[in-house]
Amino acid sequence: MEISQSVDPCTPVSCDVVTVPTRHGLEAVDILRRGVGDGVGPVLHDDGGQTLGFLVPPGTAAGWDMPGSTCTETDGRGMRLTPEPPAEGSDWLLPPGDADLATDPAVLRAALGEAARLIEAADNCQ
Repeated sequence: MEISQSVDPCTPVSCDVVTVPTRHGLEAVDILRRGVGDGVGPVLHDDGGQTLGFLVPPGTAAGWDMPGSTCTETDGRGMRLTPEPPAEGSDWLLPPGDADLATDPAVLRAALGEAARLIEAADNCQ
C-alpha cells in the first residue's frame, strides 16, 4: 500500500482510527517499527493514557474485526495532521511528519496479532 507523505497539515485528512489498550498498542508499535518497508502512521496516546489510536485509511472500519480493538470511522470530518494533538487529553506517540500518513490495516492486524501472542506469553511466564 502506497500512501503519500506530502500532505498539507492544514488540510483535513480522511482516516479511520483503530483503538487498542496501551500495552497492546505499544507492543504493536515496536513490531511495526522493526518491520522492513511497511511504516507505521501517526499514533495517538489518548483516554488518560489507557489507549493508543492508529490512523488507518478511510474505509478500514467497515471490515475491521480484530478482537481486542475497535475501528472508528471519522465520518468525513477529517483531522488535521499537525504536531498539536487533535483532542484535549490526547498526545501523539508518533506525530504526523515523523510517520507515514496512515498504517496499512493488514500490516497493523498482523502486528496486533503478534503483540497479543507476546503479551500472553509474557503473562504466562509470571
